[in-house]
Amino acid sequence: MDIPIEDELKSICIEIVNQDYSTHQWLEIESSDMFQSPSFVGGFDADEVEFCFSYFDENRTEFWFQFTLDQAKSISKGESVKLSGLKPE
Repeated sequence: MDIPIEDELKSICIEIVNQDYSTHQWLEIESSDMFQSPSFVGGFDADEVEFCFSYFDENRTEFWFQFTLDQAKSISKGESVKLSGLKPE
């Protein structure tokens, strides 16, 4: 499933970028639920070295997806990024 990159996710990515942390700094403060909104919950995962999120669609079906700090920067600028989500097993 393609994850919708709209204002809700863009706002989270702006918040991530505004922290002005390097990947190394994110590794030190990892949190699985640092960022929350009506459709998204997630944070930085040190094992994956990426931001790991759950997306809940209009039926509250959950999809897991990940993105890098560079992708967060691109999304925050409104650049086109494709993110795909998977249903948890």
